[in-house]
Amino acid sequence: MQLETKIYQKENNLKIGRLIKESFKDLLGAHFLAKQLATRDIKSQYRQSYLGIIWIFITPLTSAFVWIFLSYTGTVQLSDTGVPYPVYVFSGTLIWSMITESINSPTSSTNGARGIMSKINFPKEALILSGVYKLLFNSSIKIGLLVVFIFLFGIGFHWSLLLFPFAMAAAILFGTTLGLFITPVALLYNDIGKIIGMTLSFLMYITPVVYVIPKDGMMKTLMEINPFTPLILTARDLALGKPPEFLGYFFGIIGMSIALFSIGLVFYRISIPIIVERMSS
Repeated sequence: MQLETKIYQKENNLKIGRLIKESFKDLLGAHFLAKQLATRDIKSQYRQSYLGIIWIFITPLTSAFVWIFLSYTGTVQLSDTGVPYPVYVFSGTLIWSMITESINSPTSSTNGARGIMSKINFPKEALILSGVYKLLFNSSIKIGLLVVFIFLFGIGFHWSLLLFPFAMAAAILFGTTLGLFITPVALLYNDIGKIIGMTLSFLMYITPVVYVIPKDGMMKTLMEINPFTPLILTARDLALGKPPEFLGYFFGIIGMSIALFSIGLVFYRISIPIIVERMSS
């Protein structure tokens, strides 16, 4: 009997097209696991808290109250926003909090699963999807509160308000994409998380979150080239019924985010198993 001869050769598993396809396949296939992880994290987050879900509102409300107080007492002179300032500043701080949460979400979700990653083999993309589910849960509650503010201060309903959730979904995509590139490095070096926090605090003051873009000067230039600006302004304009000023820049940022998300997902897929092995050794 003639024996069959097989020749085994090392296969190149780093083909970008294959990696992107496999990453999205695992991302979509991890729906059930991601939902379970998100439900577990949400319940554990508020189980031992007296105020519970109210904590979702506290950060944007506190930030908004500080600027409202400074504005109404004359401590800080701000330009006219065209809408009641409490609505302007609350919508800005709320949208900003969603974006910053989406940036930090991949890192926090992955870091929180360190214990099980070294023991159980599962698609790591489930952690990304789990973070998105938690973001959507928190964001839906915040959007509901913003709608209350919009009606409370007499702005009322505009048809563009229906597009606001889509603008926020785009902003979450942008933040999550940044988070995918940050996560592997942040898992290796804790300093990265602190640097990101400081950077975001600085960026808030060169983004039209609590005040409008100046008419001239260096701050005007910085705000107009800032990629966070179209995300904040477009979402706020849609919520408040105003024509979006930076719509072209907004779509450009989203198009870039979609392209970079695929690359970031592959980067995450390749790097996380290596980091998990290093952490468990």
